[in-house]
Amino acid sequence: MADNIGLEKLDISVLSPEQQEKLRQFKIKTRIANEKYLSAHPEVEALLRDFLRDVLLKRPTDIREFAADHFTDPNLPNRILSRLRAPTKQNPNIQ
Repeated sequence: MADNIGLEKLDISVLSPEQQEKLRQFKIKTRIANEKYLSAHPEVEALLRDFLRDVLLKRPTDIREFAADHFTDPNLPNRILSRLRAPTKQNPNIQ
């Protein structure tokens, strides 16, 4: 696994109660903003699903090269668009 230099366990007890509360509020706001963004951009989920599906099916030995090839595929936008338009269990009425 990657070297963990600088990634030691965080000790939030070194923060004052006010700093801890500000951090908690920041985390909440960030999570809400991220969820709003992802809800407004279903193509992000489609991109990730498509990529993970291909990774698990093909099990590449060089994941970086595979990812580079996957995300630079000129057919990717059309593939994602067709997946977004296809009916799913969550959206059976999409035509």
